[in-house]
Amino acid sequence: MSETEPWEYSLYVPNDPRAVPICRRTLRMILTMHGLVGVVDTAELLAAELVGNAVLHTKGPAALRVRWAAGVLRIGAWDADPEPPEPPGRLAELAEGGRGLALVRECAEVWGWQPLSRFGNRGKYVWCQLTAA
Repeated sequence: MSETEPWEYSLYVPNDPRAVPICRRTLRMILTMHGLVGVVDTAELLAAELVGNAVLHTKGPAALRVRWAAGVLRIGAWDADPEPPEPPGRLAELAEGGRGLALVRECAEVWGWQPLSRFGNRGKYVWCQLTAA
């Protein structure tokens, strides 16, 4: 597989705080194997925030999704709760917790979310993107 070919991975995890470091380590391995070591640290941080939010603020399972296409790395977290994420704001930035999406907003080039409904399953997908130089 060449470095220019698109690829995608999904890692489904239970609602368990231990899923966050598992996702971080898995993402590090994926990016290293694909020669994207220059974005590993930032990507790990973003993935930990997204998956951490999914595990902390919902009751069901979650998933880490990683996609590479046309020089853009998209990192996302799916969870079973269809409610939109709390937007990053000044109060969240000052609070002890709740800085996850503010951090994502600052470290990623772009981020967003979308509601999902497939095969009777509901939920949302919160994502961010990085461009690999």
